[in-house]
Amino acid sequence: MSAKIISGTEVAKEIRAELKTEVETLKAKHNVVPGLVTILVGEDPASQSYVAAKNKTAKELGIHSEQITLPADTPEDELLNLVAKCNQDPKINGILVQLPLPKHIDEAKVLYAIDPDKDVDGFHPVNVGKMVLGEQCFLPCTPHGILELLTRSGVETSGAEVVIVGRSNIVGKPIANLMLQKRDGGNATVTLCHTRTKDIAAHTKRADIIIAAVGVPKMITADMVKDGVAVIDVGVNRIGMSDSGKAILAGDVDFAGIKEKAACITPVPGGVGPMTITMLMKNTVQAAKQAAGLA
Repeated sequence: MSAKIISGTEVAKEIRAELKTEVETLKAKHNVVPGLVTILVGEDPASQSYVAAKNKTAKELGIHSEQITLPADTPEDELLNLVAKCNQDPKINGILVQLPLPKHIDEAKVLYAIDPDKDVDGFHPVNVGKMVLGEQCFLPCTPHGILELLTRSGVETSGAEVVIVGRSNIVGKPIANLMLQKRDGGNATVTLCHTRTKDIAAHTKRADIIIAAVGVPKMITADMVKDGVAVIDVGVNRIGMSDSGKAILAGDVDFAGIKEKAACITPVPGGVGPMTITMLMKNTVQAAKQAAGLA
């Protein structure tokens, strides 16, 4: 048996087509143009790449996109004042401050300064609290993307044994919460494993769905999973460089081994990654509709 490959690239393309149509309708019928601002502090190459990809996607979908790049030595107060200005700007529906920030800036203070109604990353405590309570809010983008991958690939979550490896605030904790809720893509029995879990394999072997988000290359191996499991690999780990100078990437699961046992599996790259930016766009469109009283 060889697993069905869950292509995040293809699912993201499908969702982006839906969003493009929705943006066109908002413009034509309601004169509403969703707006996103990305704020980058410093010149970190990975962050520059991420921000460029977000702006490119926004423009392709017809979303008004602004990028503000600040020097690495920008004072914290200056950044907070910029966030406050964006909070008041009616053209801006979503505010994204690219992380990580320079060490002299308190990331939590900056994220908390964003208006929760413009927090399209879903990181503000107000939105995190609403998510935990199952209320309408902006869901964090990577967990939201995982739910879409599972749902659109026909993976049944209701009653499933789900094992999540990794307890970060960005992926592990929120996806655990979402999958146990009474909702589409939820109703699962969830086990959350982490660095202090004594025997991770004892948990993963009984899982119907495994979500690996631990940041350790190929940590989940074929002998740790049962036949027919669905695997979502969130890990993106650089394990070397090709002769052409391109980074060689590996996920948190041993793709080659597990794909012979799994029912379905996401690749790295081309799995969860494309979904994260797509769900950011979905949240931005939702924010614009809410600001216009259309949602």
